[in-house]
Amino acid sequence: MRTISHSRVLKIAVPIVLSNATVPILGAVDTGVVGQLGQAAPIGAVGLGAIVLVSIYWIFGFLRMGTSGLVAQALGAGDQAEVAANLVRALLVAAAAGLGLIALQVPLFAGAFALAPASDEVERLARDYMQIRVWGAPATIGLYAVTGWLIALERTRAVLLLQLWMNGLNVLLDLWFVLGLGWGVEGVAIATLLAEWSGLALGLWLCRSALAGGHWRDRARVFDAVRLRRMLGVNGDIMLRSVALQMSFTSFIFLAARMGDVTLAANQVLLQFLEITAYALDGFAFAAESLVGQAVGARSRARVRRASIVTSQWGLGGAVLLALCFWLAGPVIIDLMTTAPGVRIEAREFLPWLAVAPLIGVASWMLDGIFIGATRTREMRNAALMSFAIYVVAVAILLPAYGNHGLWAALMVLNTARGVTMGALYPRVERAAA
Repeated sequence: MRTISHSRVLKIAVPIVLSNATVPILGAVDTGVVGQLGQAAPIGAVGLGAIVLVSIYWIFGFLRMGTSGLVAQALGAGDQAEVAANLVRALLVAAAAGLGLIALQVPLFAGAFALAPASDEVERLARDYMQIRVWGAPATIGLYAVTGWLIALERTRAVLLLQLWMNGLNVLLDLWFVLGLGWGVEGVAIATLLAEWSGLALGLWLCRSALAGGHWRDRARVFDAVRLRRMLGVNGDIMLRSVALQMSFTSFIFLAARMGDVTLAANQVLLQFLEITAYALDGFAFAAESLVGQAVGARSRARVRRASIVTSQWGLGGAVLLALCFWLAGPVIIDLMTTAPGVRIEAREFLPWLAVAPLIGVASWMLDGIFIGATRTREMRNAALMSFAIYVVAVAILLPAYGNHGLWAALMVLNTARGVTMGALYPRVERAAA
C-alpha cells in the first residue's frame, strides 16, 4: 500500500474544501434570481421549500458516511468485488428511499407546513416548488452514495468536478428559466431537478470502474445477508448519531429565539462561522475516512495510527488558522453579513466564543472521520448520545445563570464532550485493525 504522507492527505482534502466552498453560492443565486421578480413571496417560498427538502434528505446523509467507511475497508483488503457491491447496495437503498419520498410527499409536505406555517401565497408557491423538486429525491440521495464511494477511493477531484458541474448547470438554468422564460419559482425547481439528475448521471460515469466489471451483477454478493446487516447497522448508528447532533443545534436556535430578535439574529450570524469551520475541516475528516478505512481493511494498526495522526495534524493546523482569522477578521465578517447596528454589537460581544470554537471542536470533527473510516459507528452513536445528555445538563445550568453566554458555553461543552468521549474510545479503532 502507498505511504500515508502529508501530500497524500492534501490531495484528498483540498478538492473537498474547494467543493464545499461552492455550496453557499448556489443558495445565494437561487435567492438572487427569484429576488429579481420584485416580490417577497417567491423568495420566502424558495427558501422554505429548500429548507424542508434539505431537512428530509438530510435523514439519508448516513449513506455518504457509511458507504465511505465500508468501501475504504474493502479497498484496503484488496476486495474489488466488495468495492463494487457496496456501491450497488447503497444505490439500491437510495432508489428505494427516493421513491418512498415521492410516494409519501403529500403527508410529508402537510406535516412540514403544520410545523412551519406560512402565508397562503408563500405556502402555495412552496408547494409548487417542492412538488417538482421531490422527483429528484432518488438522484439526490443516490449522490450521497456516489460521493461516499469516490471519497473512499481518494478520488476527491472527481467530487469537486461533480459539484462544479451540478452547481454551474443549476445557475445557468436558473437564469434561463426564471429571467429568460419567466417561469418564476417553478423555474428554480426545474433547474435544480435537472441539475440533480444530470449530476447522478455524471456521478455514475465517474464510478464506471465499479460498473465496468461483472462484480456489480453478482446478486449473491450484493444481497448477502451478513453484508446487508452490517451495512444497515453502520448506517443506522450514523443516523442516530446525526439525529442527536441535529437536536442539539436545533435546540440552540430555539433557545436563542426566546432571548429576542436581536440575540437570535446575532447567533444566526455567528453560526455561519461554525458552518465555515465545518466546511474547511471536512476535507481533512474525509481524508481520515479514506485512509483509516483502508488501513483497517489492510489489518494494519500502524497505518491506522499514522493515518489518524497525519490527518489530525492538518485538521489542527486548519483549526488554528480559522481561529486566528475569526479573531482578527471576525468584526469585518460580521459587518458583511448584517447592516443592523444592534445585531452587529451583539454579535461582536459573543465573537470570542467563535474564535475558540475551531480549537474546541477540531478533535470531535477529526474523530468523526476516523471512526467512520473504521466503521466504529456504535461507539460514535454512544458518544453522541452521551454528549447530548451532557449538553442538556450544561444548558440547564448555564443558560439561566449566564444567558446567551451560557448558551454558547453549553455548545462548547457539547463539542468538548464529543472529543473527550470519542478520544477515550479511540483504542477500539486500532483494535479494529487487529
